[in-house]
Amino acid sequence: METLMAFLWGLLASMGLMTLVWAGSVWRHDASLVDRYWGLGFVVVTLVWWGLAGWPSQGLWIAIPVLVWGLRLSLFITWRNWGHGEDGRYTDMREGLSDRAFAARSLVTIFWLQGALVAVIGLPMLAVTNAASIWWPLAALGVAVWVLGTLYESVADAQMARFRGDPARRGKVMDQGLWRYSRHPNYFGEIVVWVGYGLLALAAGGWWAVPSAILMIVLILRVSGVTLLEKRLHASRPGYADYARRTNTLIPGPPRS
Repeated sequence: METLMAFLWGLLASMGLMTLVWAGSVWRHDASLVDRYWGLGFVVVTLVWWGLAGWPSQGLWIAIPVLVWGLRLSLFITWRNWGHGEDGRYTDMREGLSDRAFAARSLVTIFWLQGALVAVIGLPMLAVTNAASIWWPLAALGVAVWVLGTLYESVADAQMARFRGDPARRGKVMDQGLWRYSRHPNYFGEIVVWVGYGLLALAAGGWWAVPSAILMIVLILRVSGVTLLEKRLHASRPGYADYARRTNTLIPGPPRS
């Protein structure tokens, strides 16, 4: 019952954050603000759950990784999207709707949905912050996997940002650095991060939280990440089909001739 109540408080905090972001999106006419606060949402629920548990020292096993990962992600997306207006995904959703109708729909289908997902996917954070004890050998492995994923994702993001910042490369396919070995190294790093969170949940005895980490991986692979982006890139980027032919989709490997 205590775990359920803690979850509900985290859900309330996440939904509250996303409601505030929604209000800002209505004012700015930019629903893609939600992307900037996705990582921060996990920081908020982790701190809420940790605080409700009385700030136990074992919570540091998950609090520090989530703070680093969530803040980096939110700051990076904010920097990347600054001055570019609303993402095309949300602009397409506006088509045929009045501003008021889209505001009402986006509150439920974008902001509250993501708020609920943050709480559900964040269950590994709840498991660790509320754990009576941590099996440190598995926790250390989880942190090591998390570090690997975070570094890999960060390097991939930095390489892509530098590539996009070069006017001479505009419209070209990024096939350098980590992007030479897979088409989505940033998503690969993100998946490794969530494997790390799953291991941390297991180290805390929270086997019930592992499906949440798996859900996040499924969303990356099949819903909001790789599959969706592949369709857009094949349709819009000349030369992408040839790049796809010689380069692994996700798991890094040597380019094919």
